[in-house]
Amino acid sequence: MTVAPKNMAILVGGGPAPGINSVISAATIRGRIEGVDVLGIKDGFKWVMRGDISHIKELTIENVSRIHFRGGSYIGIARENPTKDKKYLENVVTSLLRLNVDKFITIGGDDTAYSAMKVEELAAGRIRVVHVPKTIDNDLDLPHGICTFGFQTARHVGVNIVKNLMVDAQTTSRWYFVVSMGRKAGHLAMGIGKAAGATLSLIPEEFPEPTIRLKKLVDILVGAIIKRLSSERPDGVAILAEGLVERLDPKDLEVLLNLERDAHDNIRLAEVNFGEILKFHVQEELKKFGIKTTIVAKNIGYELRCADPIPFDMEYTRDLGYCAAQFLLDGGNGAMISIQEGKFYPMYFEDIIDPETNRTKVRMVDTESEYYQISRRYMLRLTREDFDDPHELAKYAATAGISLDAFRKRFQHIATSDIWHMPDLNPERFPKNNHKKNSKNGKVAVKEQKDSEKGQ
Repeated sequence: MTVAPKNMAILVGGGPAPGINSVISAATIRGRIEGVDVLGIKDGFKWVMRGDISHIKELTIENVSRIHFRGGSYIGIARENPTKDKKYLENVVTSLLRLNVDKFITIGGDDTAYSAMKVEELAAGRIRVVHVPKTIDNDLDLPHGICTFGFQTARHVGVNIVKNLMVDAQTTSRWYFVVSMGRKAGHLAMGIGKAAGATLSLIPEEFPEPTIRLKKLVDILVGAIIKRLSSERPDGVAILAEGLVERLDPKDLEVLLNLERDAHDNIRLAEVNFGEILKFHVQEELKKFGIKTTIVAKNIGYELRCADPIPFDMEYTRDLGYCAAQFLLDGGNGAMISIQEGKFYPMYFEDIIDPETNRTKVRMVDTESEYYQISRRYMLRLTREDFDDPHELAKYAATAGISLDAFRKRFQHIATSDIWHMPDLNPERFPKNNHKKNSKNGKVAVKEQKDSEKGQ
């Protein structure tokens, strides 16, 4: 009796991110070269969790060899959640076995990673599973300095959008409130705002309190507009991370209680017109000071998710796809793919999934890092230094048409709770011997080159 060769299957869950097709392409080519048939499972877990195996696409070298240039997903995508019902999980495993699959690659964020782990557990060795982490939010708990795939492309496209808005703002003397994707963390908002040189960016991480009051966000924006006006600049662009919405005090945003949630019980943040809410309240506050400002609210997110990947993400995701397929071909199982310092490292499910949240740990922006602190230095917003300088404070108060004491009373709370501080770049922080040992630049590199030439 001839036993049919086992297949490899690829599935994409969650939301789109630039580079998905590169993973699919590289994994398919690697499997096919080794003589393994590769199947693309269409629309995430949507069909297989219901026992339907008719939505399958055969993946060959011929039909995937050029898809890495394009955004979107060659085999579709869905947020369907098989972990909500054990029967769904059983259907997934049964469907994969009916398709003669013993090697399974999932591509997705933390929800898909958890689903992959539960499929692997239920399969009990019959199906080996590997997960490729994907999200433009850059919030998966990968080692420091390693971004999630799709983030750099999303940032690149977002910066181009904001760059144009900044020119429009200056030309038309208006403000833009740009809400950027980022469910929990502010990486994308900070990355776009910092690279574009936006007037200011607001991210959840800068607020240490458990919940954020809407008034505080409004006051920060009102204060920034007044400070900018005091220098005769009626324009500006503020980048706002959508994750701020989930941190808002429910009393300030009761509409959240009635919002639609996705299959993983996440609030559909796109349903909250956060920019319009802030626009309304900021304009109402400015009217109290006799200031009339045109504000335009804009969401950017869907424009970023299916963009064609930039070369960084094309290369990065092809490496991830190759490693995912090779890991399974070598007998690996139950891990998430990562590349650290140019080398492949599996991050095993049992080590990275938080049993309490059923997700991977969320990586937040480090507000103590120079990366963040330098960004804050270039933002235009009220700071502690402003309230220590009577001359500057008098300018802002005059712009608002109120007394210096009244201005201090109204806005000082947003500065006294500010965690921003100047980054310490004093050379004494860095021991000289370490510099001599590790540096490959400047005088050290020149000296090494001369010594090498003498040796020759």
